[in-house]
Amino acid sequence: MTDPDWERRVAEVWAAQDQLDESALRARIESLTAELPEDSSEGLFERACALDSTGHSDRAVPLYRRALADGLAGTRRRRATIQLASSLRNIGRATESVDLLEAELEAEPDELDDAVRAFLALALVDVGREREATSLALSALAPHLPRYQRSLTNYARHLTS
Repeated sequence: MTDPDWERRVAEVWAAQDQLDESALRARIESLTAELPEDSSEGLFERACALDSTGHSDRAVPLYRRALADGLAGTRRRRATIQLASSLRNIGRATESVDLLEAELEAEPDELDDAVRAFLALALVDVGREREATSLALSALAPHLPRYQRSLTNYARHLTS
């Protein structure tokens, strides 16, 4: 478990992301992760996020993989899986992305469920499964609508039946 002060400082960097240029963002995250042990799964994850957020999906993939292999836990584990899958899709490996995200659908439900579905829908489009992608996206959207939840859920189901 990381120090709450460290977590706060990392959160502050991410909150200021839009005010930082790419190199400043990466430098701040590098500085913070340097405070952790070199093999820290949290540090690897945050470094991957900084690379990913600044257009370096190819360099982020191995760091996400190492963080996950080293036992990244909790919300960061799920975020790493989603972000790894997105990065894989970005570098032309959409089939791997689909496999990761389909497996993630089986994880314990949490606030990231719709993110899993959204990124899976993107990956499904890239592998030519557009109707399934649309169905998945509409099914994720339906519960958030003020009306028409039942109708939209039925339409989504019929897209793949």
